[in-house]
Amino acid sequence: MPDVSYPVGDGSGQGYLAVPAAGAVPAAGTTALQGAWPGVVVIHEALGLTDSIRRLTDRLAAAGYLAFAPDLYGGKSFVRCIRAAFQQLKAGSGPAFTALESAREWLAAREDCTGKTGVIGFCMGGGFALLCAPREGFAVASVNYGDVPEDAERALAGACPVVASYGARDLMGLKPPERLEKALTALQVPHDIKVYPSAGHHFMTEPKHPALAPLANFARMGYNEAAAEDSWHRIFVFFAENLRS
Repeated sequence: MPDVSYPVGDGSGQGYLAVPAAGAVPAAGTTALQGAWPGVVVIHEALGLTDSIRRLTDRLAAAGYLAFAPDLYGGKSFVRCIRAAFQQLKAGSGPAFTALESAREWLAAREDCTGKTGVIGFCMGGGFALLCAPREGFAVASVNYGDVPEDAERALAGACPVVASYGARDLMGLKPPERLEKALTALQVPHDIKVYPSAGHHFMTEPKHPALAPLANFARMGYNEAAAEDSWHRIFVFFAENLRS
């Protein structure tokens, strides 16, 4: 499906929408014929709304979720936008968060959505997804190798349930998942956090060019099929509990 427009403030944004096929598993209490699906906002990596993110969005739709990946860079090169995005991530506010909330509202209001929404993010998007968890409207958040604020317990107060996946070989180290586990436990937020010993950063995204795989592995950013598939299994179990119920 080509990218679609959605309202953001007085203007509009662009994003990739993936709609479940008729054969996908419908949300609880609905039928495939009714076409009402839980919504999931997909937050892209630092490189932007790439073909890889579109494929991950398609995977959510294949599992029965109305998935929408907004382009937080507005069609611009990631080189021009990445610094500002990380500044907003550190501050916990800014145009990116406005765009994400607008995307959630637009998705939830669609006739083919049940009105219940979750959020999932990868890399930089994982950090954004985590900070969306305490915000009104999200029933569940999936964080995949995203950063965790130093003051995680304060930042995540009131968060929805969180499922998170990290790689032990990630150059970011083990502090983020350890900090997240400690904060969510203290806050009594339902969560499932797992660190994969053989995985590094970016382990859920298959390389666009297989020839680059050795270089990605050397940088501890290679695709790890076993870890990726186990992560997806945990995500879908967690989403079923929190979005389909």
